[in-house]
Amino acid sequence: MPTIYLDACCLNRPFDDQSQPRVHLESEAILILLARVKTNEWEWLSSTVLDLEINQITDPARKNRIKLLMTAVHRVVLVQTIEAQRGKELSAMDIPAIDALHIACAESGGADVLLTTDDRLLRQTARLAKQLRVRVENPLTWVKEQSEK
Repeated sequence: MPTIYLDACCLNRPFDDQSQPRVHLESEAILILLARVKTNEWEWLSSTVLDLEINQITDPARKNRIKLLMTAVHRVVLVQTIEAQRGKELSAMDIPAIDALHIACAESGGADVLLTTDDRLLRQTARLAKQLRVRVENPLTWVKEQSEK
């Protein structure tokens, strides 16, 4: 069973303005991911970093909807010394601190993929792919690949 880690961008996407085709398609991919999680075809890995980031959302309705989605999480990685150290290493490679911690937690938890809709993070991690221990991908791309297997 694949283990997936969704960042905050992914979890927010279904609640973004759906008038742009890309946003709509990514939202649909995320809903497919969540459906596979609920049927236990895929394992959803989260982290205390993600919890912290979600708790900082200022729109109470959006925050509550995302927290409701997160009730389907299978496992949560706690940020401890190993994750914090790896986060520092990744930050030194010019990955923003919060994203570095997401990657560190995904690696530590054994995720097969960290999914994000953040183009900048996707570009940065593509450049550093050989130095990462987890694949970082757009959810639409990953869902398409999985459906072709």
